[in-house]
Amino acid sequence: MGGALPAAPVLRRVGLAPAERGSVTDCTCPDVFELEDGNFAVVGTDRTSELEGMLPPDAGVAPYEKIVVINRDTFLAAAKDL
Repeated sequence: MGGALPAAPVLRRVGLAPAERGSVTDCTCPDVFELEDGNFAVVGTDRTSELEGMLPPDAGVAPYEKIVVINRDTFLAAAKDL
């Protein structure tokens, strides 16, 4: 597979806005967005260094990738819109 994909503009938020999920500060919460090219962007906590060694043997993280963690509520709210 190739390298990192070029950035595509954000088409829409997938799921509820952080405030709708109970966040006090909208600018620092996990979020999921659909991009114009059909891919998805996830705003979450970079946990690559902690989790990379725990992946199954057939999984890996390319140099241009990160393991990003979002909370369950964010993921389930987004899943309803997929």
